[in-house]
Order: sequence, then structure tokens, then C-alpha cells
Amino acid sequence: MVSSQIFSASNLCSSSLRTVNAAIHLPKLPRLPNFSIPQLPNTRQQFVQDFNVSIDHNSIKLEQQINNNDRSNNINNKSNEIIKLYAVLEAVSDRIEMHHNIAEQRNNWNTLLLNSINMITLTATTMSGVAATAATSCSDSSLLALKLSSALLFSAATGILLIMNKIQPSQLTEEQRNATRLFKQIQSQIQTKIALGNTSEEDVKESIEKVLALDKAYPLPLLGVMLEKYPAKFEPANWWPTSKKGKTQSKKMGKMSNGWSQDLEMEMREVVEVIKRKDSEDYERLGNIALKVNKSLAIAGPLLTGIAAIGSTFIGNGSSLASFVPLLAGSMAAAVNTFEHGGQVGMVFEMYRASGGFFNLLETSIESTLGEKDFEKRENGELFEMKMALQLGRSVSSLRELASKSASYRMEGVEIDEFASKLF
Repeated sequence: MVSSQIFSASNLCSSSLRTVNAAIHLPKLPRLPNFSIPQLPNTRQQFVQDFNVSIDHNSIKLEQQINNNDRSNNINNKSNEIIKLYAVLEAVSDRIEMHHNIAEQRNNWNTLLLNSINMITLTATTMSGVAATAATSCSDSSLLALKLSSALLFSAATGILLIMNKIQPSQLTEEQRNATRLFKQIQSQIQTKIALGNTSEEDVKESIEKVLALDKAYPLPLLGVMLEKYPAKFEPANWWPTSKKGKTQSKKMGKMSNGWSQDLEMEMREVVEVIKRKDSEDYERLGNIALKVNKSLAIAGPLLTGIAAIGSTFIGNGSSLASFVPLLAGSMAAAVNTFEHGGQVGMVFEMYRASGGFFNLLETSIESTLGEKDFEKRENGELFEMKMALQLGRSVSSLRELASKSASYRMEGVEIDEFASKLF
């Protein structure tokens, strides 16, 4: 009985289990897509190669960054140098304006002082003549008034003329004209450097040195720093900075480069010889003549007015010579002053002085350039030759012909006068 119950229970459980299994249907799982799994480096060599590639990539990036930093630093340095050159350019522009204005002012001085002195001198001379004519008919008081007035006018003319001859307004005017022209040259040089963009700290220092040297050569004030108007000897002007660089020796002295050749060097040396033997000597001779004439006239003018002032006090003393001296001295003084300041003898002297300085500058430029033995550090030879030809007022072919003739005449022993007459 018990066994039959156990069997029936087991059958019931098994039937219920089968019913549950039949009632639940599980869904089918979807198929997974085929993934390509990267293969790991299975060798040590592959790992080292990948590591080296990453290192090279980083080093390239680092090198590019360093180059960019260097380039930016160079750009900043150049921009700073250009800013400095602009500052120098502003100072040069201001000096150009100052020298131009002062040149006009001193030219007015020359005209006004000359006219005033001549009017005073001629008025005093006229009064001396009136006093001499009326010495017998006028009263003593009227004659005394004419004599004193004439003497005072001659004395005033003497004093003003001494000051005018000391400062030489016409020479001062020419100095300021030269300074204006030379400052304009510096201005154009700085503008060219800025336009080219290839500036350096050396360019800034060179520009500043040129400005300071020109300030010293042509000062603006009169008191204390005025140039000597009557030097003991004629000396050409010097407005360029002295070079402190010594001659450099190059180990490679074989083949020339940078536009230079043996023929060009010989040509430049002959040009220097021609300048020394012809132009420099001519301007030195003419400058000494102008200096002597200016000194003589500067002494003669005040001396004649002084004699006239003294002679006018003796008018009416019964001597015809006493009446004749102030008239003659006053007339001659007016003529001398007109020739000296109207003819601007001081300006002529300054013109010769500046011209002599110009040829000295050419000599210095050529000698300093040829003294540099490293041809790469020199200015380009063809460009330098063209500049020298233009500054001497010649073409390049004419300059070469001049140098060749100079060499041939010098080798033949031709005298300098004959050489100059044939070349010029």
C-alpha cells in the first residue's frame, strides 16, 4: 500500500516537471560578429622599433619647437633694433629741421648786419664831409656836434664789425647748410636699412656714432663750441666717426670673392693717389688763399672805421688832411665790408673746407675697405666701385679709365702738372 503511494507521487512529480519544461521556451542568442583581435607583439625587436619611432617623433617635435622659439627670438631682436633705428631717425629728422632753421636765421644776420654797418659807415662819412665843408661857416657848437656824431657812428660801426668778423655769419650759414645735407644723408641711410630689414645692433651703434660725430663737427651754439673761423692753417672738415677696428688678416688669401679682384684693388689704389695728388692739394691751396683773404679783410674793415673815427675828431683844425682821412677811410671801409660779407668770403672758405673733408672721407673709405683682408666682410666690390664713381661725378668706365691713365703716367714718370692737365 505504501509503495503504491510512493510510485504514484513520483509519477505526479515527473509529469508536472515535464509540463513546466514544455511551457518555457528560451530565446536563441544572436550570433556575435567576428572581431579581429590585434596581435600582441610577439618579438622583442618589434617592441624596440615602436619605441624608437615614438622617440624620433618626440625629438622632431622638440626640435621644431626650439627652431620656432629661436625664430621668434630673432624676430623680436630685429624688431627691437628697428625700433631703435626709428628712434635715431626721429633725432636725425629733428636735427635736420634745427640746422635748416638756424641756417636761415644766420643768413638773415649776415644780410641785416652788413646793411646796418654800411648804412652807419656811409652816414658817418657823410657827416664828416658836411663837417669839413661847414668848418668855416658853422658855429663851434654845430661843428662839434657833427664831429662827435660822426666819431660815435664810426666807433659803433667798428664795434659791430668786430663782432660780425668774429662770428662770420656767412660761414656759419654754410656750416648749417652742410650739416643739413649730411644729416639728410644719414636719414636716407637709416631708411634704407629699415626698408631692407637686415638690421643688427651694429647698425644701430654705427648710426648713433655718425650722428654724434656730425654734431661735434657742426655745432649749433656759438659760445664755447663755435668752430675757429681763423685757424693758423687750413684743415679739411671731419664729420665721420673714427674707425676703431683694426685690420683683420684672413688665412684664405688665394682667390678673391664678393665682387673683388686684383684689378679692382689696383684701380681703387690709383683713385686714392689721384685724389691725394690732385683734388686734395687743389682744395688745400684754394682754402689757404681764402683763409688769408678773409683774415686780411677782417682786419682791414675795423681798422679803417677806427681810423675814420679818430680822424673825424680832427676836422676843422685847419688841416685839409684831417678832413680827407675820415672821408677816405669811411668809404674804403664800406667797400671792404661789402666785399667781405656781401661776397661771403667766409662761406667760400667753409666750402673749400667741406670739399677737402669730402675727399678725405673718400680716401678713408677706400683705405679702410682695402685694409680689410677678409673679402666676405667687405662691401661688395662692384657696388663699392659704383658708389665711388658716383661720388666723384664719373661713370664706372670713366673711373677705370682715370685709374689706368694714372698708373701709366706714374710709371712713365710724368710730372703732376702735366698729368693733371691731360686727365682733367
